[in-house]
Amino acid sequence: MCKECGCGEMNGNARLHFTAKGYTETNVKEVEKSLLGLPGVFHVHIHVHDGETTVEYSPAKTKLMDILGALGKHDIEASL
Repeated sequence: MCKECGCGEMNGNARLHFTAKGYTETNVKEVEKSLLGLPGVFHVHIHVHDGETTVEYSPAKTKLMDILGALGKHDIEASL
């Protein structure tokens, strides 16, 4: 949890849980890094084998379209 802004407490934060296609053993760390680089994203968990993805973030700082855009840059197709 961020001590500066309190993100991670789920107070007004959102959790996305979805399946995505396009993850590989070689790109998953880069995708994770890209998502965590977005403002307000404080947790990302990706299962490469089945595409199950969880992203916890502050909607006040990051919009859903920003998350989808970051995935799209890596040719990841999310099913929301």
